[in-house]
Amino acid sequence: MTELSGAIIVVFCLYVLLMLAIGWVTSRYQKSASHYFLGDRSLKAWVTAVSSTASSESAWAVLGTVGLAYKDGLAALWFLPGCLLGYALNWFFLAERLRQHSLDTGAITLPDYFEYHFNDKTRVLRMLSVGIIFFSMMAYVAAQFTGIGKTFDAIFGIPHYVSIPVGGAIIIVYTMMGGFLAVAWTDFVQGLIMVAGLVVLAVVGFVHLGGFSGVAEQVNAASPETLQWIGGKPAAVFFGSMIGLLGIGLGYPGQPQVLNRYMAAKNKKVIETGVWIALGWGFLVYGSAILLGICGNALYPTLDDPEHLFPRAATDLLPTGLTAVVLTGVMAAIMSTVSALIIVAASSVAHDVYSKMINHNLSHQQIVRISRYTVLALGLGAMLISLMETHVIFWFVLLAWSALGSSFGPVILFSLYWKGVTREGAIAGMVTGFVTTVVWYHSGMKDVLYEMIPAFTLATLAVYGVSKLTAHKVPTGSPFSEGG
Repeated sequence: MTELSGAIIVVFCLYVLLMLAIGWVTSRYQKSASHYFLGDRSLKAWVTAVSSTASSESAWAVLGTVGLAYKDGLAALWFLPGCLLGYALNWFFLAERLRQHSLDTGAITLPDYFEYHFNDKTRVLRMLSVGIIFFSMMAYVAAQFTGIGKTFDAIFGIPHYVSIPVGGAIIIVYTMMGGFLAVAWTDFVQGLIMVAGLVVLAVVGFVHLGGFSGVAEQVNAASPETLQWIGGKPAAVFFGSMIGLLGIGLGYPGQPQVLNRYMAAKNKKVIETGVWIALGWGFLVYGSAILLGICGNALYPTLDDPEHLFPRAATDLLPTGLTAVVLTGVMAAIMSTVSALIIVAASSVAHDVYSKMINHNLSHQQIVRISRYTVLALGLGAMLISLMETHVIFWFVLLAWSALGSSFGPVILFSLYWKGVTREGAIAGMVTGFVTTVVWYHSGMKDVLYEMIPAFTLATLAVYGVSKLTAHKVPTGSPFSEGG
């Protein structure tokens, strides 16, 4: 075993023990379904802000975005405003309204919110939203497990069929133990590790190449198209890519693993403070990832897999102890998202399906037990998917991101700002967003334009158009029959 390998193992073991400790401590405070699935709406500003952003970014920030910038150069910069605009849309226009509305109705999951808001006695909205969540979560979690495989392969040369089961087992255990509160607090710690690792490595790489002049000279010598604003692409291809990267921000309003953090915020002050924390975190993470990717063209001009850049640079450029901490940031990025996704899927099965539709008389202990079984089943299923084929993390995540964002985003925004939206309009929007995403992706059109753009646009038109056609069916007793 090398000195580096030993240091990484020690740091990673300490990190895992910290995550498990958080899971054990928070498991002692589970007194109701609201505690297990929403932390009894007790999150404060820093935990709400950092955990919500960390849970949405995952391996695509630490591995995928670095790899994208390595491949596309300055053209990848459009990813930064796309994500920050998504943050701003959520925090300024959605977070407080959703928090207050979910508090008023007692909704503790997104399917709860849809059913209560639209007074849906048929349970169609609940079943439809649960189906979309579960399908998307499987793809999303599988992509994160793929990230585990790539990380261990790059650092230790351990094949993915060994590292994925080991890493997945760790995540499943602490998620089963502590529920939502454990996930929120572990995401907070992991989010801090992520941002610290990316900033440190990007700055070290930048300085190693000699600052602005050195980066420009050496990157231009190794790969001249990297420093071109269109990345050496034809204009039409570049603009399609640019619109797609900007359009990623449209997905944020529809991500259940992010929205439940707003629902769990303690009060309005948390939202008002959290917005600036979240925007600052996002700027540091994505700015650093893009800078590192561009520098990587000079550091490793013939890198076979761009998503190996982060662990490779950390190993070569940092002292042993710091390398161990920074590489733990990759695992932190993956773990923060996997645990957040799994707890959302567990709540969909245990609360939204079993407790609300099958057995209304479940005790809290029974709901928690069913939730833990669901965590185990989803985790194992996602591991099997990721073991069958190693996908490119960035694009595999974007498929699930688009499916969730285009299915739920337009419906949520309409429900919070327009009193004319109907149950039928919501159903049409969800179906249109999901189907368009899947069809567009598998037709190969994703190479021309990211599927989020057409899916979100068509879903928005479907919500509005069908709501207009069925306006007479708006439930007059709904607490949200008036806008705002």
